[in-house]
Amino acid sequence: MHAQTQTPPQAQAHAQTQTPPQAHAHAQTRPRGHGLVVLDMAGTTVADGGLVEQAFTAAAERLGEDPASMIDYVRATMGESKISVFRHLFGGDETRAQQANLAFEAAYGELVSGGRIAPMPGAAEAIAELTGQGRRVVLTTGFARVTQDAILDALGWRDLVELTLCPADAGGRGRPYPDMVLAALLRTGAVDDVRQLVVAGDTSYDMLSGVRAGAGIVAGVLTGAHDEAALREHGATHVLDSIAGLPALIGESEA
Repeated sequence: MHAQTQTPPQAQAHAQTQTPPQAHAHAQTRPRGHGLVVLDMAGTTVADGGLVEQAFTAAAERLGEDPASMIDYVRATMGESKISVFRHLFGGDETRAQQANLAFEAAYGELVSGGRIAPMPGAAEAIAELTGQGRRVVLTTGFARVTQDAILDALGWRDLVELTLCPADAGGRGRPYPDMVLAALLRTGAVDDVRQLVVAGDTSYDMLSGVRAGAGIVAGVLTGAHDEAALREHGATHVLDSIAGLPALIGESEA
């Protein structure tokens, strides 16, 4: 009686190693929606009229440097953490880089306080539409926290989104590293898969950070530093005229 009901040894081994059907289903599940949207600020959602270059010029002059010898590198690295830019420009001299960064942040803050920034047309409305659809939206920047807060205050955007991040909030590394995008994912817990992420920005470094984070949509916008060719070269899956078109793009991608 016992021999008739006992499971053969090979069957027992199979039962122990076989993956449960539900595990197979989970492993093969594709993202069903883009629940987390990570947006750049200056040049993407915020129109600053070239204030980065103006603030850099002012900072260089305050330190007795020639801004003309550095401006090409500044333009090429738009979107990168500013302290990283200064570290490169000053050959790794940390003291000099920190002095330059403080001078830059002060100059940019003065320009912001002077009313020199505005929301990018359609940006606040696009963010409201995205959040109204149940998506979580995070704003990121390469600026220091003090400058990011000054921008948010100047625009009245403190309550526009639930989370804003600067490089220091993600361990110190800004773009083109994926750290801020991944920090947004970890802090919000909004999605289960990096392919459900959307990253949008106006620079090559925005595109690289999105690609390196594994985002399903990496959207470049043509309202800031870099053109369509540069955005696509660095991984843009889509290129939009402005951030105003992002909700429709996500909707079309999910349809």
